[in-house]
Amino acid sequence: MKQNKIYSLIGIAMRGRNVVSGEFASQAAVKSGTAALVIVADNASENTKKLFSNKCSFYQVPYYVYGTKEELGHAMGKDLRSSLAVTDSGIAQAMIKQLEELETRR
Repeated sequence: MKQNKIYSLIGIAMRGRNVVSGEFASQAAVKSGTAALVIVADNASENTKKLFSNKCSFYQVPYYVYGTKEELGHAMGKDLRSSLAVTDSGIAQAMIKQLEELETRR
């Protein structure tokens, strides 16, 4: 049930043009300071996960591994997406709250 909320929030952010997706665009958003949250797919390569983990740690951007490439892409209305960056802080905070709740249940 919480998964649907996260994917719904991704869709809302996408419609509001508050999401960038793909490795290069997400990296650029982190480096420029516009990213408020980064989500990387669970089935993304280990190099991609490590790259975003390091970048987000350095630039102090919240980072989560969640969903699959297919699910993230579907939530955005696109094809496969291994990473995305949310640029709206309000939506990012709502997503972080949902992601934290999922982590505490595990």
